[in-house]
Amino acid sequence: MNILYMEITLRASWVHSLKEKRMIVKSIVQKLKNKFNISVVEAEEQDIHKKIVIGIVGLCANSAQSDSTMENIINFIESNTDAEIIDIQKEDIRR
Repeated sequence: MNILYMEITLRASWVHSLKEKRMIVKSIVQKLKNKFNISVVEAEEQDIHKKIVIGIVGLCANSAQSDSTMENIINFIESNTDAEIIDIQKEDIRR
């Protein structure tokens, strides 16, 4: 069994308030949870309205499934939000 861990940083340059940011974060977090059955949370930078940091954790049966899931998550985020991905930290922990 593998533990998938990702921290994805996004830049939403058009956002002008924390309220706008919260709407974007809430939407993408819920979509990710529903699609991939993973744990998702806004991890850092909660007071900066143009920067979104999303933490993702999930369980996978093996390394191949973990790698595939990570790529699918990245593609899903790119296609479901206008925010630009500026950093991705990935880790696959084998147990």
